[in-house]
Amino acid sequence: MIKLCGFAISNYYNKVKLALIEKEIVFEEVLVWADRSPNLLLHSPLGKIPYIETEYGSLCESQVILEYLDDKYPLHPLFPEDPYKAAQNRELITFLELHLELVARELYAEAFFGGRVTDDVKAKAEKLLVRNVKAFSDMVQFSPFVAGEEMTMADCAAVVHLPLISMATKAIFGRDFLDNLPVRDYLKMMGDRPSMQKINADRKANQVLMANKMKQV
Repeated sequence: MIKLCGFAISNYYNKVKLALIEKEIVFEEVLVWADRSPNLLLHSPLGKIPYIETEYGSLCESQVILEYLDDKYPLHPLFPEDPYKAAQNRELITFLELHLELVARELYAEAFFGGRVTDDVKAKAEKLLVRNVKAFSDMVQFSPFVAGEEMTMADCAAVVHLPLISMATKAIFGRDFLDNLPVRDYLKMMGDRPSMQKINADRKANQVLMANKMKQV
């Protein structure tokens, strides 16, 4: 049985978890904090979560994990069968993670965790996000899923990353940089899926665990 290791607050953990649920793969969750412990580094060399344990060994990096799952468990495929559409799906995921979420992540320390981000970092993130959101807007469909009429792997990324980008930009800049896209309607639709209802419930429970852990530090 596959073991999904990490914690349910992480958007990348929930990206993998959503794929596992939607593909109806039996799996076990193992709570692992990103503490760079020797055991964590054994499975994930950069000390990142999530990672999975398989019968063959461990795999880290969420996109690598998702593509492995789609190859290993062909039931309920998350990539379109057509090679070009599959490539477009990967393109959307790359834009979401490399050009949107990774840029917005520079703001998370101040937006979510009570830290401070320099004005230079904010200015750079703002410039990149304004440009990159416009490019993403030209690619994404929201009809009703991000890549078209069917749920795909791109939705596993979009549904967990878009809320953080919206919240971070609103917290730092006073406006939601995704406000011109139908993100709210999309998230509501996705939130009605049993898979996302479980993920959201588990995330809230994990937030309590993390808060208690921080009090003990």
